[in-house]
Amino acid sequence: MSEADAATEKLRAELHGLGVTTAYDVGDGETLSVWIGLVVRYRDGFYRWQEGAVKRRHLGTDPDGCAMRVARRFKELQADIPLWWNDLARELRGDRVQSYP
Repeated sequence: MSEADAATEKLRAELHGLGVTTAYDVGDGETLSVWIGLVVRYRDGFYRWQEGAVKRRHLGTDPDGCAMRVARRFKELQADIPLWWNDLARELRGDRVQSYP
């Protein structure tokens, strides 16, 4: 198991413990999709998470702290879905997405 695989798995376990059970590995071993438009990548010792155009990073030695930040933002996004979400959802899922986040 590579460093990125281990770090990604630790982060996913921490997110799951915080109630974010929808996060999944996109298949490259270093990227978790938390919600449409909210992804976390592990690279060069940092968790780098992106939400739309906003990019943030967190030390790779602190998966618990990163998970808390990402889980908090995930819950904020679900409570108040941003305007860009509908456009992104339609682009990625097609017109049938309707209002399902």
